[in-house]
Amino acid sequence: MTSPRRDRGAPRRAVRIGITGPIGCGKSTVAGWLGERPGVVAIDADRVARDVLDQGGPALDAVIVRFGREYLRPDGELDRAALGRLVFSDPIALRDLEAIVHPAVRPRVLAAIAEAERGGAEAVLVEAIKLVEGGLANECDEIWLVACDPEVQRERLIERGSTPTDGDQRIAAQGDIVGRIRTVVGRVIDSSGDLATTLQDAQRALEEALQATRT
Repeated sequence: MTSPRRDRGAPRRAVRIGITGPIGCGKSTVAGWLGERPGVVAIDADRVARDVLDQGGPALDAVIVRFGREYLRPDGELDRAALGRLVFSDPIALRDLEAIVHPAVRPRVLAAIAEAERGGAEAVLVEAIKLVEGGLANECDEIWLVACDPEVQRERLIERGSTPTDGDQRIAAQGDIVGRIRTVVGRVIDSSGDLATTLQDAQRALEEALQATRT
């Protein structure tokens, strides 16, 4: 991971914080809420990943070559639901999709970070499920893990509209994400409890990260 630049003669670089965690555990809620604070910019890398698969996006053609035109809707857009059903039930398909998408996402996220820093952002949050696997963790000063109890995670996915089977497939497709990234995680935010407590913990973590660069 990189460190904030401290050269007195150069502009201060923003604190870069990567926020990741299993699906349904609230990383988007945490990043979005903190991103409303003045001086903080939140970048949703998962949203960027969806954008690069839009019609005319840099990754769509490669996805269709790999998976077939049956995943292309009549209007020329990707049939995301159909592709999602495939990749969340087939680890090889998921790996191949990520190998196409991640290289297209990285330059867009780096450009967004640079734009935020030119605008004087004090902190830039990069939110992504595959923060480490996509290589974005190397651009961050801190990595936060937002995680919750597995039963709470499953319940939240079902509340969001997933069937129990679909929810279980999506959780299983991520494997032991917590175990894989634990060695690079600097802070853990447990979102098992109520939203107010989770956001309070996130606010405290951000203040500590900012304070560390001021000393």
